[in-house]
Amino acid sequence: MRLGAVVLTMGNRPEELRALLDSVAGQKGERIEVVVVGNGAPLPDLPEGVRTVELEENLGIPGGRNVGIEAFGPAGREVDALLFLDDDGLLPSPDTAELVREAFAADPSLGIISFRIADPDTGVTQRRHVPRLRASEPMRSSKVTTFLGGANAARTSVLAQVGGLPDEFFYAHEETDLAWRALDAGWGIEYRADMVLHHPTTAPSRHAVYHRMVARNRVWLARRNLPALLVPVYLGVWLLLTLARRPSMPALKAWLGGFKEGWTTPAGPRRPMRWRTVWRLTRLGRPPVI
Repeated sequence: MRLGAVVLTMGNRPEELRALLDSVAGQKGERIEVVVVGNGAPLPDLPEGVRTVELEENLGIPGGRNVGIEAFGPAGREVDALLFLDDDGLLPSPDTAELVREAFAADPSLGIISFRIADPDTGVTQRRHVPRLRASEPMRSSKVTTFLGGANAARTSVLAQVGGLPDEFFYAHEETDLAWRALDAGWGIEYRADMVLHHPTTAPSRHAVYHRMVARNRVWLARRNLPALLVPVYLGVWLLLTLARRPSMPALKAWLGGFKEGWTTPAGPRRPMRWRTVWRLTRLGRPPVI
């Protein structure tokens, strides 16, 4: 199985980026082709053989990753699967690529694999990095309904069938949008605790646009993908959960502004999932109402 890797960078972590590329080059098995996308930033010096794309403007996380996919041809067809890795991450084990190949070879219906993210110093996996409701057991692998954007592997046949990440999301929930489309097309998604990406512990709220885009994209996600009957239920539950968490007044104001923006701006193409996909998500432990 031919593997490629897409790494998105803002050009501000050259040492971490180089360490990541070295860890990819050190993977066992056939060489992994790598593309590094400079998302509105010039690229530092990179190892020979690494493909590069420098974008004049920041297209956001999904837009930048989509450019990386196309660097391997339409829908990435030059390779069989793509690793998507954060530029400040690191593959600590040289066996990860081989595990990816084995997993895809063993299950032709497996479309996306979500890696376990662990802090390099403490080994701790944050709850938000376990893509299921029962997040207290990060060492347990399982089938899931979404995946981690900067620590995953995806078959390019999935991207060819259902499309790439939603450019317009810019940041937040773009993985779930793709995951729902993949699941609706019959593909499976797995969280694998034995496939590890080292990444420093961070808080998502470090991004200035976090609260607005999380809310806006949550609405877009529902409007694009859910049956009409579930849209108000899903968004009503998330509104109540947000209020129950008692965010600060500035955060709540930004969240409510994003929630309104999600209703008043175009969400992109609407392709509601089938009801049997709703049932599939429910059986997997994540009904699309929460």
